[in-house]
Amino acid sequence: MTAPHPRHRRALAIPAGLAVAASLAFLPGTPAAAAPAVESAPSAATDGTSLSYVVNVSPGHRPSATVRRAIAKAGGTIVTSYDRIGVIVVHSANPDFAKSVRKVRGVQSAGATRTAPLPSAATTDTGAPQVLSGAELAAAEATSAKAEGQDPLESLQWDLPAIKADKAHEKSLGSEKVTVAVLDTGVDDTHPDIAPNFDREASVNCVAGKPDTTDGAWRPSASESPHGTHVAGEIAAAKNGIGMTGVAPGVKVSGIKVGNPDGFFYTEAVVCGFMWAAEHGVDVTNNSYYTDPWYFNCKDDPDQKALVEAVSRATRYAEKKGAVNVAAAGNENYDLTSDEITDPSSPNDTTPGDRTVDPSKCLDIPTQLPGVVTVAATGAKGLKSSFSNYGRGVIDIAAPGGDSTAYQTPEPPATSGLILGTLPGGKWGYMAGTSMASPHVAGVAALIKSTHPHASPAMVKALLYAEADATACTKPYDIDGDGKVDAVCEGPKNRNGFYGWGMADALDAVTW
Repeated sequence: MTAPHPRHRRALAIPAGLAVAASLAFLPGTPAAAAPAVESAPSAATDGTSLSYVVNVSPGHRPSATVRRAIAKAGGTIVTSYDRIGVIVVHSANPDFAKSVRKVRGVQSAGATRTAPLPSAATTDTGAPQVLSGAELAAAEATSAKAEGQDPLESLQWDLPAIKADKAHEKSLGSEKVTVAVLDTGVDDTHPDIAPNFDREASVNCVAGKPDTTDGAWRPSASESPHGTHVAGEIAAAKNGIGMTGVAPGVKVSGIKVGNPDGFFYTEAVVCGFMWAAEHGVDVTNNSYYTDPWYFNCKDDPDQKALVEAVSRATRYAEKKGAVNVAAAGNENYDLTSDEITDPSSPNDTTPGDRTVDPSKCLDIPTQLPGVVTVAATGAKGLKSSFSNYGRGVIDIAAPGGDSTAYQTPEPPATSGLILGTLPGGKWGYMAGTSMASPHVAGVAALIKSTHPHASPAMVKALLYAEADATACTKPYDIDGDGKVDAVCEGPKNRNGFYGWGMADALDAVTW
């Protein structure tokens, strides 16, 4: 069933001169009347089709014979088992599978990772990014040619000076010993701006919930979203006289494909992605997505509780093995500290319906998990992007994610308020969203790790926050200029709901 909302809720393709009303079309409307927060959707497995499940047991050991027998008896087939964190991926056509195995000794939680049968029947997209035309390429190249040391398209990247990355590059481009993994829709490593820095050994396809190491399996097909390729270029597009420049153009970038061809990021794929990153020496992971099919996962629902537990175990394990996990805050202009939020999009792989949730109890994963760096987006004027989620104590840091030029227009020679990135097939184009903000922070974290190669994830995060440029609340925040407040920022200059500790600072990352 086609999802009724844009799937990549962390990325928006906003036309640069878009009218105010149109640019807000990605945001949900007025909250509807309250609905039960945790009512489970009917299982799609009732017609005998298979669903995917996670079964969580004690970590550190192979699933016990009792658990394995119970899974088989309940009609389940084990796809793979991540013993170090105690997460088992199972397929079953039994609609009562999870209910049955939850009763088994040794099973701590279990739940369906989707409400649609395998494979997902959903189709959706964010809309095509704005691809740079030949004329735009030529104009940008002519402008950058006058600036010594700039890549041809760097004049269009207002986001680099916004975080002082241009100044940072005069001191360091980052270390090739540092790898940032892009958990996303796949990365086109043949792109001339990505190929020089691509880490093939740390790349994989995790869509099925277990690693597919076939050469090139991490790439998106022609019909799949360019989202992951765009993110990869923002992080580490090489400073090589071609195209654009990444925030950390000297570090390595890998592609861990966790988004399926329909654009869904299911729990088993996300768990596989974090585990692969953990076991392959990744220093930073970028996560510009939420884990489907629930925008917010409520722990008093047994299925959703199991998904939160599985992804939590995977993120903790990745950090334990040395990775800093960075995630996008989301694009609905939600206050993530409010008492309730109306979520109109869950479950997004079958039939969503409005439900009212408490975001302190129902979590956007991995964004709201402990230890994950949560990133809000800013536009070309340094203000919170019109779409960016916010919330004091939830947002850790801010970075450029773009906004409509109707709201925040960049200084010339940049012409678009969106973020330039690489696109499959050797192209470049614009996108916007907290999806684009998160990779800026991932790039800065990679520069910190390059400067301090022995720093633990905790130390990298501490430096990331300490080096951020404190940014005071925007009050009143009337981004569309209609005289009405569009969001309320709370907190002091160095720790508030719009900007967290402040704007990410790439220059301090290479000098502290």
